[in-house]
Amino acid sequence: MCPLPQQPSQIAKPPRPVLDSIFAFPPNRDTLGGTSYLIVGNEGNILIDSPALDQTNQDFLRSHGGVRWLFLTHRGAIGKTSEIQQIFSSEVLIQEQEAYLLPGLTVTTFTQNFTLTATTQVIWTPGHSPGSSCLYYSKQGGVLFSGRHLVPNHQGEPVLQRTAKTFHWPRQIKSLQLLQARFTPETLQYICPGANTGFLRGKRFIENAYQGLVSAEVER
Repeated sequence: MCPLPQQPSQIAKPPRPVLDSIFAFPPNRDTLGGTSYLIVGNEGNILIDSPALDQTNQDFLRSHGGVRWLFLTHRGAIGKTSEIQQIFSSEVLIQEQEAYLLPGLTVTTFTQNFTLTATTQVIWTPGHSPGSSCLYYSKQGGVLFSGRHLVPNHQGEPVLQRTAKTFHWPRQIKSLQLLQARFTPETLQYICPGANTGFLRGKRFIENAYQGLVSAEVER
């Protein structure tokens, strides 16, 4: 009986640096290819959405000081939130309308805005899902972690993308308008999207973010 051919071993890729103190995790199958980010800071590290919970990612998080906060940009980014909270004793932050999806967990909820640290604030941007939210980081000239509210198109430009699972399209357009009014060229330099990061061709961020935000197209 001939031996079966050996399958090539799958080696998990480590997170990659994006900007100073910001790292991006490989797309996560548990969240339909979502990209998670880690902000390393003196007031405690912030993990944005759930990455795959393989040993490579666990070791990376431990080596950088663990996870103080796990912020979920939308209900589709929950992934292994329960396990992450258990392993790292993290505080979980989610918009109040989607907290019911985390039964049995200790969570912090917010309505419209929530200040995590002196340099980070969460902004409710409903539309993609009822509790869809973005995180703004004021360092590096301003970085917006947009979840699936804003994703890059094939040209790497930020767009609103309507899908079969979109919760409320008019609200999502209104949420875009809210962000357009909130920022300026001086306060927003980069967007780090939570999906479609392959269209960024390895950069992991959208540059000239304010201009991209004010001219963002609406894909229907």
